[in-house]
Amino acid sequence: MTPTPGTPPNGPGRPRRPGPRRLSAAAVAALLLAAVPAGAAMSADATPKSATGPEGQKLTVSATTGLDPAGEKVRVTGEGYGSKSGIYVALCKDNGANRVPSPCLGGADMSGGSKTSQWIVPPGDPYEGDLALPFGPGGTFDVEIEIRSKGDGLDCAEVPCSVVTRADHRASGDRTQDVRIPVTFAGQGPGEPGGEGVDVPAGTVSYKPVADFTSAGKPLDLLLHPESKKLYVGADNLPDTADVDERGLYVLNPEDGKAESWISQAPGPTGEPRASTAARISGPLPGDGVVYNYPLRGVGTAKAGDKTAAGVWLAGSTITDIAPGTAAGTVLVAQGTKLSEIATATGAATRSVTVPGGSRFAADHARGAVWFSDVAGGKLHRVDLVSFTVSDTFDLPGADGLAGFIQADPATGAVWVGVNRSVLVFDASGKLVKTLIGKDLARDAAFDTESGRAFVVWQDGGDLSDPANDNNGTLTVYDSAKFTPAAKDLSLPGNQSQLGAASLAVAPGGATVFVTSPAEGKITRLVRQVSPLVTQAPADRSVKAGEEVALTARAEGTPEPSVRWQVSTDGSQTWRELDGATEPVLTFTAKTAQDGYRYRAEFRNDVGTTRTAPITLTVTEATGGGENGGQNGGAAGGDSGGDSSGGSGDTSSGSSSTGGDASTGTSGSGDGGSSAGTSGGASGSSGSSGSTGSSAGGAGSTVGGGAGGSSGTETTSGGSLAATGLTVISVTLLAAALVGGGLLIHRRARRRTTGLA
Repeated sequence: MTPTPGTPPNGPGRPRRPGPRRLSAAAVAALLLAAVPAGAAMSADATPKSATGPEGQKLTVSATTGLDPAGEKVRVTGEGYGSKSGIYVALCKDNGANRVPSPCLGGADMSGGSKTSQWIVPPGDPYEGDLALPFGPGGTFDVEIEIRSKGDGLDCAEVPCSVVTRADHRASGDRTQDVRIPVTFAGQGPGEPGGEGVDVPAGTVSYKPVADFTSAGKPLDLLLHPESKKLYVGADNLPDTADVDERGLYVLNPEDGKAESWISQAPGPTGEPRASTAARISGPLPGDGVVYNYPLRGVGTAKAGDKTAAGVWLAGSTITDIAPGTAAGTVLVAQGTKLSEIATATGAATRSVTVPGGSRFAADHARGAVWFSDVAGGKLHRVDLVSFTVSDTFDLPGADGLAGFIQADPATGAVWVGVNRSVLVFDASGKLVKTLIGKDLARDAAFDTESGRAFVVWQDGGDLSDPANDNNGTLTVYDSAKFTPAAKDLSLPGNQSQLGAASLAVAPGGATVFVTSPAEGKITRLVRQVSPLVTQAPADRSVKAGEEVALTARAEGTPEPSVRWQVSTDGSQTWRELDGATEPVLTFTAKTAQDGYRYRAEFRNDVGTTRTAPITLTVTEATGGGENGGQNGGAAGGDSGGDSSGGSGDTSSGSSSTGGDASTGTSGSGDGGSSAGTSGGASGSSGSSGSTGSSAGGAGSTVGGGAGGSSGTETTSGGSLAATGLTVISVTLLAAALVGGGLLIHRRARRRTTGLA
């Protein structure tokens, strides 16, 4: 059960009573593990990273790069969080400044049992106890979480991820607790191609209407000729232009839709030409032109420039479908359940077969098959084109449904059958492998073998008294092998089925698509668009002050994306655009003030915005050695050698002081804690040593101190958590510690207090 804000997770009005908890063996082990330097047990680069929050909070994560994708533990500490609200600590998708980090690995932990997140609350909070940990003095916390690259709806290989703090479920809209530290996993370093899609995923494909062609009456069928590149349109009369006869075969310029030819007449039953609708286009003629069907039983051929089609009139019943034949000069024709192959010059049938049911078919010449859809009978029949016999029959779900279309994918041999608001996909053996569900009526499909894409047009029913109808159709695009969406769905306003079924034509490569809307008397030309996809991205840079920095980022997309470089001076909390930085290469001279700055490139086009992963610029002093080197080393480390003794009391404390020995820290004395560190050089010697420090709790600390009292803390600055003066112990030793827990803790406390390793 998911608790409501302000309601304890174990039930309304029944909060668990906060109180002291006895540490179990597992808890003792957890404490010991927390005391082990993070770098000692991790394969990742155990260099801590810190970030500052909007209210001065400081968040530190023990390791942030090269993490094990299968999962590993990281130590997360914080200070300055105050006591006004509880927080979650977790690995989450980083959605940027002022946007909630979500989703998160493990979700929001409101049970107290998660290993992938931690819930921390102000002291005295009703949830303190088994469910949540309390903040320490000064709004501090020190926890461990297990993170992995993928899980619970989060995939850090696809989206940017950060270890974050965020307000708990009682104040989920509070962004003042958001502090983020980006992390990457092994094999997923900064600078990888792809990028972070801001509004849509990087490389998102969509289609945009760019023109409506209204020069071809009521369009019924389309074919884009593979050689001449002309757009052939079979058309009928529009009801609202009944005074003008618009029937016939149109040849359009596919770029602007202007009619180059109109073949309005074809031979009738007596052989005399007459005005005829071009109902269905069978296929292309060599070079240019098409074979098509005109009512009721006509088969015609025509090309651009013709005034009248050549054609034959067949005997028998009305033609219900037509497709290219198995030899030049022949076509396959369905007249209800009768399938024939006829010669286009004479109309003579060379062979025929009667199938058990159906009237529409799809021809797969590469595999020698014709597939008949018998929606009313709930069957799919296969006709072998060599023997011209029915070779097999399969169940077709959706009996008594509205038949939409049947098409064969020339690349895979899969058969796509539109029935009502679904498309049933059968493989070449007749096995149903996929059912695609749409919100409208499935009306036609087309395939592009170059891109491996299948295009389906869906029409609204057009009856607005039905709540399922909204008068808008849809274009969907799928990977024709995996049947997964390959582009964003596109709404087709006004495309409804009351005046005829929509049809499709796709240019090779899938960059252009044509969709008919018979009810509106138009053909819509669509062009493919792609949101920016990063093809080259910068990586972290380390330079000396005064050196020139060149960062390069490139992206592809349609339309061509523009680029703007951005910088963050506060650890990716906020970003600003750099004036004039609109080229793929950003160059500048490094200054010491830019140390720690983060940079990224943002690419934009009409489809969306994509950013490169942020990279960090490290700038060091141009000179080294001597007294200056020692001072610089101390400044980079954050503390400068020396020792400071804590005063008496329960809480360990320490502060840095200048000077001291460069090789060892000196332990403090007294009841309080001591802080020791090394930073900088001694007596003006090399500045390369130092930048490590250690702090041990004195008497009164729980871990690393004596019995009773409050906890000491460990602090590092600019170095690994392994540099704490704490002995690295193995997992075996940790297990042994559970046997003699109290003794081991006491002995380790004494060892740390005396600075022994």
